[in-house]
Amino acid sequence: MNQTKTKILPPDAHGLREAAEILHAGGLVSFPTETVYGLGADARDDAAVARIYAAKRRPSFNPLIVHLADVSVVSQYVQINDAAKQLADAFWPGALTLVLPVVSGGTVSKLVTAGLGTLAVRVPNHPVATAVLTAFSGPVAAPSANPSGRISPTMAAHVLAGLDGRIDAVVDGGSCDVGVESTIVSCVGVPTLLRAGGISIEALEACLGAPVQRDEDPDAPASPGQLASHYAPAGVMRLNASYAEPHETWLGFGAVDADLNLSPAGELTEAAANLFGMLHQMDALGAKHIAVSPIPDHGLGQAINDRLRRAAAPRD
Repeated sequence: MNQTKTKILPPDAHGLREAAEILHAGGLVSFPTETVYGLGADARDDAAVARIYAAKRRPSFNPLIVHLADVSVVSQYVQINDAAKQLADAFWPGALTLVLPVVSGGTVSKLVTAGLGTLAVRVPNHPVATAVLTAFSGPVAAPSANPSGRISPTMAAHVLAGLDGRIDAVVDGGSCDVGVESTIVSCVGVPTLLRAGGISIEALEACLGAPVQRDEDPDAPASPGQLASHYAPAGVMRLNASYAEPHETWLGFGAVDADLNLSPAGELTEAAANLFGMLHQMDALGAKHIAVSPIPDHGLGQAINDRLRRAAAPRD
């Protein structure tokens, strides 16, 4: 495990070349996507993928997402069916991950799939992510660049706060726009929502012209982001709070006089973009008990509530 200070690379030709060289050498490089910063490794290299698990201290049964530079290469890794093609045509590149059967003789490490016969794939919509993936020219396994179960990073500083000295480099591409991870849909059989995220279920159903099933069983995760206690700050969280007790720090939403407010105007897009950053701020404030305002449970609100429920889940 890397015990030296993590390099900060600029998103220029030199920085991208160095990032690709690190990945080819089996190293770990964090880079921004439109959702959050990912922690990348060569998805074909067992030892490199194992370094992701070690750096994040992530349970080995939680699969990883493979990021690809272009839609044209996806069929090299997974079997694409009609529903997947519809969703890919509509939302790629973008904040959508599709879970599909692995192709026969595929080169992706089994550590990426956690032993499953399916693979989660995504084509991100971020110029720096695309540039890193293009420079590397291969599949990159890239979960969020944070210690497992902690708050996902939306800035390079967040990555360094959790992983400095444990990874090789961070390509600093500024803040992420969406602020919550990608929506994950299994297209093995009937399209099924495995994780709410940057694309709403309403948009998915409009694309497919049919309902999307929901399957969020935290006891048997079939995709990333399905562990019960996940994205957790250090403090104990109380959800759907209309006020804060004297000992609580209040994370508000809408027109409330809170310590921090995800969106004073009650805008879900703004709240999603601010979510992980403000949970990081709660840690910086030393908040031991956190009260969280109710968040409308539609559109991006579903993704926000999913994150908050996992953050508030009991921990061992």
